[in-house]
Amino acid sequence: MTGISVRFKVPPLAESISEGTLAKWNKSISLFQTGDFIKQDEEIVTIETDKVDAPVNSPYSGKILELYANEQDTVVVGQDLCKVELGDVTAAEADSSKADSPEPEPKQKEDTPPPESKPSETPFKISTPSTPPPSQLSVRPPSSTPPPSTPPPSSTPSPPPPPSTPQKPSQPLSKAKDDVSPYGEREDRKVKMNRMRLRIAERLKESQNTAASLTTFNEIDMTNIIELRNTYKDAILKKHGVKLGFMSAFVKASTFALQEVPAVNASIAESGDTIIYRDYVDMSVAVATPKGLVTPVIRSAHRLSFIEIEKIIVELGQKARDGKMTIEDMAGGTFTISNGGVFGSLLGTPIINLPQSAILGMHATKDRPVAINGKERSNEITKLPGT
Repeated sequence: MTGISVRFKVPPLAESISEGTLAKWNKSISLFQTGDFIKQDEEIVTIETDKVDAPVNSPYSGKILELYANEQDTVVVGQDLCKVELGDVTAAEADSSKADSPEPEPKQKEDTPPPESKPSETPFKISTPSTPPPSQLSVRPPSSTPPPSTPPPSSTPSPPPPPSTPQKPSQPLSKAKDDVSPYGEREDRKVKMNRMRLRIAERLKESQNTAASLTTFNEIDMTNIIELRNTYKDAILKKHGVKLGFMSAFVKASTFALQEVPAVNASIAESGDTIIYRDYVDMSVAVATPKGLVTPVIRSAHRLSFIEIEKIIVELGQKARDGKMTIEDMAGGTFTISNGGVFGSLLGTPIINLPQSAILGMHATKDRPVAINGKERSNEITKLPGT
């Protein structure tokens, strides 16, 4: 180690994000004690922001000497996180392993067996007290005093002991019948909301308070797209290694509609008096994760094919579930599609993802009777709400 120490600070997380929660240290370090060795670009801490969990890598190699923040602390950009002594990690670990390794103990010769304990040939002797000679024997007259162990005789007889009263059996530890709840044992659990879930709740409420939203509902006949999917799904999976779903069809159809009606793909600037129109479509797709709902963005979706869209959806969904989503993956969407149908939802009113102007909801498809050209038939129908 060089003996030179530096302080590692919270790096810039993303645009418009100035703080986060220290979710966990990825190194097991004790305060004011020798810490772990870290390598350059090694992930040492995870900071939970309003949108994603941001892993932070070390810009140095060395040994952590001290921590300045604990888990679940709120940290801001530029705040000191830890103190690092710079140095070559490989050499330091080698020296440490040499110092910690104990010296080998000398081995006993295998030729010389350890001496075995043999039983003593001399038999055990039981010692008995020797009888004194007759000259030392003395005859004492009998004493009227009883031996100490014998209680002295008393003229007054002691009263008889009182009759023993039978003890009542102890009550069982179980609760009385009146104290037992008719619903059985019940308890409450309090779990603190993570930063992402809190921020999602704030943003949804802000959207309801800010936007004058209106939701309309339309029925869509899914029969043709289902037949198309059933016809080509096996060939697409074999050739491209991806499953053909319905999301790619809705993303592609939405891009055509947004280009025909640019106002739906637009947004209002922060100044409040300017509308921003776009000649491209960056589609936000809602993905459910254990920590909350995230909306990664498919860039330039209007230029992509069905297969390309499906591959990007799989990639973004996997990153979201693994907690490896970055701020850049979710920034800049112009329109959002939320698929509540994966949970069996039949209908709902999606909430606009600010600063966007609209959102489309997908729901479960059901086989329903419909009239086509005066004839009744059974088709796959779904309802699409648009806010």
